[in-house]
Amino acid sequence: MVKTVEFYTQPNCPPCTMVEQFLDAHQIEYTTYDITEDNDAKNRLMFEYDSFSTPTLVVDTIVITGYNIEKLEKIFGIQG
Repeated sequence: MVKTVEFYTQPNCPPCTMVEQFLDAHQIEYTTYDITEDNDAKNRLMFEYDSFSTPTLVVDTIVITGYNIEKLEKIFGIQG
């Protein structure tokens, strides 16, 4: 089942890099939003998803903040 994945990030964010590497390693398609360059994305992150940090992933309707490998593996059905 294909999931819609939004990836909210910003430059110089080591956990963001780790999440991006995880997504790429598992060939998960996603849309990236740099909150330092995209004010609409920043507002969506804060007001729609109630998140104030990066990385934040929105997988369908599930919001994941930070680098949480266990939660990512569970949501994407990946055996650790």
